Amino acid sequence: MTTFLQHPARRRLMLAILGSSALGATGCMTKPIQPARADGTWCYRVGNFRRKAQCSSGPVPSAEVDAIAKRFETSPDRLTVYIVRKRWADAVNKVHLQIDGNTRVETLPESFVRLRIAPGRHRIKADWPDGSTELEVQGAAGDIRFVELVGSVWAWSTSYRLEAGQPEEAMQRVRSIRLVADVS
Repeated sequence: MTTFLQHPARRRLMLAILGSSALGATGCMTKPIQPARADGTWCYRVGNFRRKAQCSSGPVPSAEVDAIAKRFETSPDRLTVYIVRKRWADAVNKVHLQIDGNTRVETLPESFVRLRIAPGRHRIKADWPDGSTELEVQGAAGDIRFVELVGSVWAWSTSYRLEAGQPEEAMQRVRSIRLVADVS
């Protein structure tokens, strides 16, 4: 009695299926977090084959501050908001965030921003070359909120939206990306 894999054609077919699925999975894996450059900026390399990098305009918080932010500690007198940007179809644009029409920070693909702001209602606006979107966030002192900046970048269109994030999913995303702004 022969098994399925003893036949050479079946064995090649199985190896081809396993090889193509392993190759496909490598494109979905998270790229390693890169250290900040000597000038304090941080870059995200766009694409696997192109060497174009999207870099922050100014210095980003240190690796130590990044690690502290990833502990998700609350602030007793502040509302803490994490704005998380990590989606598979978003890999090109700098998106600028504006908080209550004042504070302005930029995000890059696979990055996050931590805001420690006064309790209450706040308006977050995201601007990119083709448009803008807004979301209102509300919370009390000691609360943590997560906001997802969800982007889709295609050859024919670019769109983003801000939406309330699910804490467990958002925390998982934050752990594998870089803090690019820490606003107090």
